[in-house]
Amino acid sequence: MAVTFTDFALTLLLALLVTLVGVVVVHVVATLLARRWPLVGFLSRSTATAFRLLAVVLVIAVVVRTSRPQQVPPNIWEGVELVLRLASIGAVAWFVGALLLYFEDLGLQRYRTDVSDNRNARRLRTQVLVIRRLTVALVVLIALGAALLSFPGVRAVGASLLASAGLLSVVGAVAAQSTLANVFAGIQLAFSDAIRIDDVVVVDQQWGRIEELTLSYVVVHLWDDRRLVLPSGYFTKEPYENWTRRTSELVGAVELDLDWRVDVDGLRTRLDEILATTALWDGRSSSLAVTDATGGFVRVRVLVSATDASTLFDLRCRVREGLVAWARDHAEAGGLPRQRVELVAPAPRAEVEPPASLVTPS
Repeated sequence: MAVTFTDFALTLLLALLVTLVGVVVVHVVATLLARRWPLVGFLSRSTATAFRLLAVVLVIAVVVRTSRPQQVPPNIWEGVELVLRLASIGAVAWFVGALLLYFEDLGLQRYRTDVSDNRNARRLRTQVLVIRRLTVALVVLIALGAALLSFPGVRAVGASLLASAGLLSVVGAVAAQSTLANVFAGIQLAFSDAIRIDDVVVVDQQWGRIEELTLSYVVVHLWDDRRLVLPSGYFTKEPYENWTRRTSELVGAVELDLDWRVDVDGLRTRLDEILATTALWDGRSSSLAVTDATGGFVRVRVLVSATDASTLFDLRCRVREGLVAWARDHAEAGGLPRQRVELVAPAPRAEVEPPASLVTPS
């Protein structure tokens, strides 16, 4: 039986109403299940928009393919089907991407980064962020490929493109060598556990934290709020310091040049008093020793420990300020360094008699 435009419109309207009812039912069921299983609610929030769009587009596509009005010319109807095919590919890609991102976020929720020992959580977060970018790129690439294959002209050109793929791959590899090297370096950094998000590093003599790690570059948040952006390949070719490679606990040094007469035992007692009155010290280790005695001074080195790099910096400043104040208050007992200069009186000059040959007879 021939389908009129009115029949098509009624069928489409009825299908959309049924789809709307189905979407509402799914939303209500997901809300009820979320009260008992929070993960269901998280899934509903993550994929709700993509699911609704996918349902609407698929219903319209099915109605268009099964009910074609005779009043519409074939070429126009083919254009409508092409648009719906592209919309279906985009909606499916969006829904699949949202679903994959949901599972990635689900893995992140199991590990907290707001605890003192968060090394495993930061490692997982770094890897998941890289996988997320790869997932999005892969889904977009597949969707674009499927969309291009929807055009008959692209299918015809495909044979010639495949025939020249060998030469093009060589040329492309040479042209994009540095870019591809950075991409593979980013993947290597993420899965080799060399650096992680929030790791404390010293790069090019600058202290900072890993703020962002992508496939092509790494962002280091420096101590003065500057951002140092480096290619991922830098961290596979150049040396750098990672202060939180295994644990976040660190030991730092404070050095003072003092006079030879300094009371080392008194200085050590003052160090114990400073550490006992501050919450910055984690109680693991502390020591004070004279490590050098040259150039008219003795060098005193203090080692203290803290839970992380920022706390250690504050603790070192606190210890340095306290010991400098002690040295100032005990200046007479050798607290402050002194430069000693000994003034020696010159020896008296001896009378030198001229040689006899130079003496003129009178």
